[in-house]
Amino acid sequence: MNPYILTTLLFGLGLGTAITFASSHWLLAWMGLEMNTLAIIPLMAQHHHPRAVEATTKYFLTQATAAAMLLFASATNAWLTGQWDIQQMTHPLPITLITLALALKIGLAPVHSWLPEVLQGLDFTTGLILSTWQKLAPFALLLQIQPANSIILIALGLTSTLIGGWGGLNQTQLRKILAYSSIAHLGWMILVLQFSPSLTLLALLTYFVMTLSTFLVFKLSKSTSINMLATSWAKAPAITALTPLILLSLGGLPPLTGFMPKWLILQELTKQDLAPTATIAAMSALLSLYFYLRLSYAMTLTMSPNSLAGTAPWRLQPSQLVLPLAVGTTTTLLLLPLTPAAVALLSL
Repeated sequence: MNPYILTTLLFGLGLGTAITFASSHWLLAWMGLEMNTLAIIPLMAQHHHPRAVEATTKYFLTQATAAAMLLFASATNAWLTGQWDIQQMTHPLPITLITLALALKIGLAPVHSWLPEVLQGLDFTTGLILSTWQKLAPFALLLQIQPANSIILIALGLTSTLIGGWGGLNQTQLRKILAYSSIAHLGWMILVLQFSPSLTLLALLTYFVMTLSTFLVFKLSKSTSINMLATSWAKAPAITALTPLILLSLGGLPPLTGFMPKWLILQELTKQDLAPTATIAAMSALLSLYFYLRLSYAMTLTMSPNSLAGTAPWRLQPSQLVLPLAVGTTTTLLLLPLTPAAVALLSL
């Protein structure tokens, strides 16, 4: 892609998110979300492959539906209460509609089925943007409206953690597994959104760091399915040794960074007298952990049939920047001791 066009599109992505962040009026927030969608569509379709075009079309249709729902709900709110202000949401009908529209935008279950299909059609770089940056603007709106209807949020959160765990079990394609992982993590964030917004923010940031590391590892090893992971030790032996730790951090095992948000969220849910909800969420994390262990096993404990040509790639210089991967891996593995500092910073 032409660097000028790429710069313009990335600027559009950043501007759309910034407009949504800064807006207090629903029309301005909607405009920011639309700019976000329109800026990423050419990035998704840049490889003129039928699968990429199909993924782009699916993404466009779901985002357009969610944007139309959002616009309809905000107009309904203005009609019922005379308010266009995001902070002044008082009527339950538009709040529920907007919560569902934003759930569709970020891919929460049960309106998640577009996410694995879309992510499967993209390359790892665009998939990374879709899994991280594109979640920021809808989350900013969810944090602002603070839906008072707790049953909807808890239902969305629990459904997402369960479907994110079950859905990834029988997958062999890495991008689909990462999509279901994303759905499960978003479920954890939504569960605690109404009780502790700062905890949702912490979970979102740690998810971003862990997902960045995972996508960059798979991009470096050029693996798209579980079977292809077996050849990665020949391409990058050091990162192959660290990858199981990155995946287990995504699964939320101590003493890795991924344990921090899960631990704090379970603690908060228990404080709110939601022990059954916390138990179901913790059990659903075991489902996700199974497919992370499956990936770890495929990457480090299986060996592909080797020829002399297949074992030589580690001698070549890596073609991508390794600094973001190094920083992402370090933070994915080592942030747990900083939990008190992170909690103090976010609760300011």
